[in-house]
Amino acid sequence: MHWVESVSRRTDVAQASQRAAVLVEALPWMRRFQGAVVVVKQGGASVAGGAALSDFAEDVVLLASVGLRPVVVHGGGPQIGDWMHRLGKEAVFVDGMRVTDSDTLDIARMVLVGKVNRDLVGAINTLGSLAVGLSGEDAGLIRASAHPADLGFVGQVEAVDPAILQRLIAQGLIPVVATIGSDDSGQAYNINADLVAGAIATSLAADKLVFLTDVEGIRADPSDPASVMQRCSPAQAEAMVANGAVRGGMVPKVTAAVHAVTHGVGSVHIVDGRLPRALLLEVFTDEGVGTMIAEPNTGQQAPSQPRASR
Repeated sequence: MHWVESVSRRTDVAQASQRAAVLVEALPWMRRFQGAVVVVKQGGASVAGGAALSDFAEDVVLLASVGLRPVVVHGGGPQIGDWMHRLGKEAVFVDGMRVTDSDTLDIARMVLVGKVNRDLVGAINTLGSLAVGLSGEDAGLIRASAHPADLGFVGQVEAVDPAILQRLIAQGLIPVVATIGSDDSGQAYNINADLVAGAIATSLAADKLVFLTDVEGIRADPSDPASVMQRCSPAQAEAMVANGAVRGGMVPKVTAAVHAVTHGVGSVHIVDGRLPRALLLEVFTDEGVGTMIAEPNTGQQAPSQPRASR
């Protein structure tokens, strides 16, 4: 029995040492990013609720607790589709984008602002009274116009007024933004959440923009999951969109990333949100877990251990 207890204790000590090593690795990054604005576009599995949503909320609160300033941007395409089905309305897509008539817009506003946003705010606020829910219609945050394609009330970002976000951030609060915007007449539009996240990050001159999605990152070979790139430049990313190596749902993410990095955002990260603690691993570890898009010779370098490969 004494031998079993001794082995168990050695195991406990080894596990505790591993946890301590993780904290030591994270410390330089925590110190470096004190006060940094980090825009997180929540997508993929973590939007669906349950344990993934709880884990995401914990990660965001941890960022805030160690001195970073997170801003959360979310969409909710699958939830909109689910509610359209429940209400007996058939979805129509053109080039992967949902055609949005007035009824579909009402459903989108109801789901994004009244359901997904409230779920996110509630999950964060169970850990601390920090989150404030917004849509782009609030305080003139997102001025939108109709998408050039004939898609009804699908919008594009014309301008972002970050004043309301800056006020919330200054008070130590976490803005959670649903991606509905409006034009000067008050007409609402549903806007691609990746493009909104990029525009918000640019308006705030954010240190980081993180896309949590359902892919591992940018693949050098789209058919090979093992070809995920640790880092690429905006020029490389643009070329991959042009030659078709980046396609489908990755196109708006990479397009938003390139625009953000070339307009003042420090770095953009595309990360698999299905991986537990992916947000923390990308921000606070030396190797990261996704693809970082940054200008050459810039990006993350911890004071104690430069990230030469990233």
